[in-house]
Amino acid sequence: MKRVQSSALSILSGILLFSAWPAMLPSIFALTIFFAFIPLLFIADALQKRNHFFFHAFITLLIWNATTTWWIWNSTDVGSIAAIIANALLMCIPWLGYFIFKNKYGKKIGYISLISFWMLFEYIHLNWQLSWPWLTLGNVFASNTNLIQWYEYTGVSGGSLWILLVNILLFELTQKAEGKRQKLKGIVAGFVLITPMIISFFIYPPILTLTKKTNNNVLIVQPNIDPYQKFNVQSINEQIKTLVSLSENNIDSTTQLVIWPETAMAANVSIDQVAHALIYQPIFDFINHHPNIVLLSGIETNKNYGTEKITSTAQRYTDGSFHDDYNAAITIQSNQQSQFYFKSKLVPGVETLPSFLNFMAPVFEKFGGTVGGYAKDSAAVAFKTVSNPYITAPIICYESIYGEYVTEYVKKGANILTIITNDGWWGNTPGHKQHLQYARLRAIETRRYVARSANTGISAVIDEKGNILQTQPWDKAAVIKYNIPVLTEQTFYVKHGDYLFKLFSLIGIILIVWNLFLVLKKKMLK
Repeated sequence: MKRVQSSALSILSGILLFSAWPAMLPSIFALTIFFAFIPLLFIADALQKRNHFFFHAFITLLIWNATTTWWIWNSTDVGSIAAIIANALLMCIPWLGYFIFKNKYGKKIGYISLISFWMLFEYIHLNWQLSWPWLTLGNVFASNTNLIQWYEYTGVSGGSLWILLVNILLFELTQKAEGKRQKLKGIVAGFVLITPMIISFFIYPPILTLTKKTNNNVLIVQPNIDPYQKFNVQSINEQIKTLVSLSENNIDSTTQLVIWPETAMAANVSIDQVAHALIYQPIFDFINHHPNIVLLSGIETNKNYGTEKITSTAQRYTDGSFHDDYNAAITIQSNQQSQFYFKSKLVPGVETLPSFLNFMAPVFEKFGGTVGGYAKDSAAVAFKTVSNPYITAPIICYESIYGEYVTEYVKKGANILTIITNDGWWGNTPGHKQHLQYARLRAIETRRYVARSANTGISAVIDEKGNILQTQPWDKAAVIKYNIPVLTEQTFYVKHGDYLFKLFSLIGIILIVWNLFLVLKKKMLK
């Protein structure tokens, strides 16, 4: 294969991956994901040198990353370039592993290694300190939920496996074979491609227990506050007035839950002073006037430790005292103590700096990242409040892209997923649209309604099948009022989590160990 041909194929593969991704092109283009990797598989067959294949794989994966996540530039310019390049390089690792194993052990082992190494990569990328699972393959069907109702059994890992299998099987159809064998290949490829779609169309949620009340009303508030101004002390009073006014003017006697977005309470008052802070009194007055209502809000807050550095995340004030900062959620209810949850899945480089990158702290700080970062909770928390049917899952922004983590809220009793977010950092780009679509995946996996409050939009109500029932558009102050039922059954995925990721990760590790054993054995025999 000539260099021009291989370069064209690597570019084509990147373009196909881009066209499939949610919020980039019309949702029907998601089907291009089923042959998006075929050009890269052709390149792997044609090239002999590892570094040549690595280069072409990098081009493909860089195009995919850059064209689908370019919008992070709006919040951090240099940081976005570094993140896009780094993620593309990490994605090359499982493909390089495939190339090595295919050439060393043959195509069958090569295909098994590709699936296993990619699933291992995605699982690691969900769980390590530089986690960035935005481009997990199974996310691609977020705008086509009619195809993936079976995610209640597998989560997005099932989608990743499906995509890899179909790409490999369709690629095999392009390879010369005897008539009967080629026909068999076609049958298998068609079966693997079509069967999950058919299953999805026949799946209905299990019989779920509903709390049959007519007053299960939720009010979702979208204040539309400029995220780059919202932490300005002079404007916080006005922000609170906006939030209270939108809530007061739209509640009625049936309203039981009001949801405000991430960091709606932005004064960064110490946790033990929130209820007494003068700046927040209009909020507590509003709730005390409506004792049947629970307010769930995002809040910027902190804990002060005095002169002792109690936690590893504690930072020093200018007066010498130590404190932890939190991106948190709070429930406020009349005559009840507030509950807090501290965001656990923090955005790498923006909200937290991985410990192994501490030496790069000055660089992160210079380009808009964080040095000390936020402190966090060790686990998910479900908010249960007095005389209120809703047990809420206070999912804060970035946390909503972690399927298995969201199931922890449900295991702890959450009967509604409440996603609070501030997607305004990215402007009116595909970023906030993709984030909304990913919430549909969490609804299917858990079979829970989603109530999504986004500062600048898009706020939404999503049912347990992933259908978006109501939204408020970007860049508009608005509310959504909706009767959301209480659902209590736990899906197979809630109970068992990312078992497919774990299974194929184990296979990938076994393949790596087996290869190392053979390499060492060969060296010892020399």
